[in-house]
Parts: sequence; C-alpha cells; structure tokens
Amino acid sequence: MASTTKQAARAALPLTDRESFAAHLKKCRRIVALVGAGLSAASGLPTFRGAGGLWRTHDATDLATPEAFDENPDLVWQFYSFRRHMALKAAPNKGHYALAELSRKNRDFITLSQNVDGLSQRAQHPPGQLHLLHGSLFDIKCTDFYCKYTREDFTDPIVPALAIPKKSSLKNNEKKEENVVAQQTDKPYGDQEKEAEEDQKVGDEKKKCKEENKDESDEEIDISDISNHIPNISNEELPQCPECKGLLRPGVVWFGEPLPTTTLETVENWMDSEPIDLMLVIGTSAQVSQLRATLMKPVTREHE
Repeated sequence: MASTTKQAARAALPLTDRESFAAHLKKCRRIVALVGAGLSAASGLPTFRGAGGLWRTHDATDLATPEAFDENPDLVWQFYSFRRHMALKAAPNKGHYALAELSRKNRDFITLSQNVDGLSQRAQHPPGQLHLLHGSLFDIKCTDFYCKYTREDFTDPIVPALAIPKKSSLKNNEKKEENVVAQQTDKPYGDQEKEAEEDQKVGDEKKKCKEENKDESDEEIDISDISNHIPNISNEELPQCPECKGLLRPGVVWFGEPLPTTTLETVENWMDSEPIDLMLVIGTSAQVSQLRATLMKPVTREHE
C-alpha cells in the first residue's frame, strides 16, 4: 500500500520536471519556504480545513478566536489540549526533515511556518532560519492585559482536568462481578474443600474482571468525535497564571490578532536585503491577508 502511494506521488510529477526542479534548486541561493498545515498532514495531524475540517460540531476557525475563549474557555482549552496531545504523539515527516536539511546546507534558506505543532523544531530545523508566524501550541500566556506572564510548557495534560478521557468498561465490569457473586451465593453447600475451591475460583474471576477493565480503560477517547462526551470544566480547573491568578491561554495567534511584529520585521528585513531566487509554498493556500501583504512587498517594490 505504501509503495503504491509513493509511486502515485512520483507519477504526479514527471521525472523531467523533478530533475528540472532539482537543478534549479541547486542554482538558487536565497530561498524562502512558506509552509502550512498540509506539511504536517503526513504526520497524521488534522489540517482542520476543507472536508472533515470540524472538531466535534465546531469549525476550528470559530474556536481560534479571542471571543470564543472569552465565551467558552473550557471548550477552547479542550480543543487546544487535544491538539497539543496529538502533536506530542506525532513525529516529524520527511518534509520537515528535508526543510531542516536544506536550511543546514544553505544559510540563506529560511522557512516561514504557519504551523503551531512543533514538528519542525523536533526535526532539528535551525532555529535562526525558522520563523513561526502563528506561535506555538506549547507557548502559554496570561489573558490579563496588564500581566506579561508567558512560558513554554510541554506538560501533557497541562492540568489534570484537561487529560484526554479514557474508555472505561466499569459498567460491564460491575455486571461481570455481580454474576460472579450470584454464582457464589447460589452454589450448593458441600464439603469444605469444595467450597474453598469455589471461593478461589470466584476470587480469580474478580481479579480477571478488574484486569480487563484496566486494559480497556487505557484506550483514549477521540474527543474530536461529537458522539463522545466531554466534561464541563470550571475556570478554576483550567490553567491559572501563577503571578496574577488569571486564566492562561494558548500562546498561538488567533483569528483577528496581529502576526508577531518582531517576526514580521525580521522576515521583511531579510527580504529587503537582496533579491529572492526562489519561493516554495508547501501545504498552504497562503490566504492570510497580513502574510500575503508581507510576501508581496518585494514584488510590489520591484514594479514601482
């Protein structure tokens, strides 16, 4: 199956085109790669775009706003806790490693990432050549306007209340144990040796039931599926700021918020310093208006 998929991918781009691209890539010095959620799709992370883009019944873009957090912080935190958990379980793919290797070989190769999953960093991408436009799932900051508290936090779950629920066969287990007790109660009186053997059998059955329940409870529930229940979590159980006791939030850039100024200035200065030889657009439609304006600046100036 994997080999068939690989052959299909290769067939999508004719050999002559691949060779032509490889030759052109070698000639280019100043290269910028713009990457989005599609890059991490091969690592098993949902893109939350297009078909199947819902989380439970919510469009993911509706949860990624300051207004959504103000109205329902526990739901937004459960969404981001799920994403943190999935990102930590995932591994970088060949695309992440290829970009990291190209950067190591060429100091004039930079990557602008719209991803927040941390996979490029885990692929050992040179940090000075990786610019995070939307922040990181693992950056946490205070929601209080006057509090500047922030930290990097890879704890999973970040607080106990946000742990991914586990499957439980407790009810089935209770029924099994009830049946075992009933068998014990209904057994005929006999000699003491026979009763001792029956008691041992009952004890073994109870132990087996508990072990089965433990194994089943280790399986995680997919909370992105609306058919699976998620709890209501109070604000007191959500991540709290250790300095002002306010609510902490994911340190990602939400819709309606500006992209990080320092990052944009660094990218603009790099682009303005010399002409760009090649731009790679990977796994993104590049529809963010502020980002498009930044990327189009060199082209606009060239034609003024």
